[in-house]
Amino acid sequence: MSAAETVDALQVGQKVPDVAAQALLADGTFKEVKLSDYKGKWLVLFFYPLDFTFVCPTEIQGFNKNYQEFKKLNAEVIAASTDSVYSHKAWVESGLGKVQFPILGDTNHKVSKTFNVLLEDKGIALRGTFIVDPSGVLKSAMVNDLPVGRSVEETVRTLQALQTGKLTGCGWKPGEKTLN
Repeated sequence: MSAAETVDALQVGQKVPDVAAQALLADGTFKEVKLSDYKGKWLVLFFYPLDFTFVCPTEIQGFNKNYQEFKKLNAEVIAASTDSVYSHKAWVESGLGKVQFPILGDTNHKVSKTFNVLLEDKGIALRGTFIVDPSGVLKSAMVNDLPVGRSVEETVRTLQALQTGKLTGCGWKPGEKTLN
């Protein structure tokens, strides 16, 4: 990447740039999706390395299983990988099963570079999970190495903690007292 192409690393507390990419939608169609399309809602954006692999379907199915929980929390979910939307569609139709949220085809790597999860030498994304608030500010960022799947339940808990707007201790769960 040249100096002209350098992207500053996005950090928690910063406004998320309005990046866009083609996406496979839940109904099987394709559409360009911009992050600004979700302004006014919480957004959970998660990256995974590749379609047709071993850990990735467990994560997508985990987010899919918990999708209604995210919706109840006024949150939208978007998945992203550097595979094409056509690869996503083939994977969904050949065994992954119906997915209720968009899957971005980040073939130009703009979105994965913006969120600093791209492994340039492999052309794939690390397992990054990002929570963006309704005003477009990044509130949580967690990145795992390729072999380690994430906890969707922890993503839900983190979203709930962020939504309190209060101090939440380690392991805080909804219904428990906050620290302030």
